[in-house]
Amino acid sequence: MFLSIVLIARDEERYIGGALGSAAPLADELLVVLDPRTTDRTAEIAREHGARVVEHEFVSFPRQRNAALALSRGEWVLFLDADERITPELAAALRQFCSRREHEHVGYWLPRHNLYFGQLLHGGGWYPDGQLRLLRRDSAHYDESRLVHELVQIDGSTGELPGHLLHINIESWPELHTKQRRYALAEAQTLALSGVRAKWRNLLLQPLREVNRRFVTWHGYRDGTLGLALALTMGYYELIKYVHLKALERSR
Repeated sequence: MFLSIVLIARDEERYIGGALGSAAPLADELLVVLDPRTTDRTAEIAREHGARVVEHEFVSFPRQRNAALALSRGEWVLFLDADERITPELAAALRQFCSRREHEHVGYWLPRHNLYFGQLLHGGGWYPDGQLRLLRRDSAHYDESRLVHELVQIDGSTGELPGHLLHINIESWPELHTKQRRYALAEAQTLALSGVRAKWRNLLLQPLREVNRRFVTWHGYRDGTLGLALALTMGYYELIKYVHLKALERSR
């Protein structure tokens, strides 16, 4: 078996059908590693698309991805999120990749387009937003100390495939705030585990740096009013991250 396309999921009935539909023509195996706390039709929809569904207790995202690597059967694994789609251009590149039996690298980056409120973003760090997702299964492992924005460790070199993933990222402001609150806490926990201590100046300077980075350095201004709103939002949650880190320090 050559290519497993793998999703980790919880309560993704809204999106997972589209992800699996874009992946099914390319995969020798479709695998969904499901959080047992799921209460919706995610598993049923996945099986309707021909996926093998395996429940695995969720501890953290990197641990879940390592479990998915162990459960998959393909020589190569492509990780796909439920709110992502394989574009026709990327599908063509993957077909060409699968037709070859010798490959120069053991991991491949995929550029990713992000949709926010239906708008395709061009700046602010949202593009090209490369994702290291196509992995030789026996050469990859996720760093379990990093609780969010998982870091995969590769035993070998990496390259890049043409084509894009499409990320249907955010469709409403409440959805954005829910997601960023979760990320802010997880990022604070990761910093605490690595021994980083918050300084009071971080509460002012880090949010300002984040806004400047998103809007100026990374050209978020190219996305107009939405680019500014997102830069300010990311700056606010940088503040929340350091507030969480201070709270974690006091609770020790």
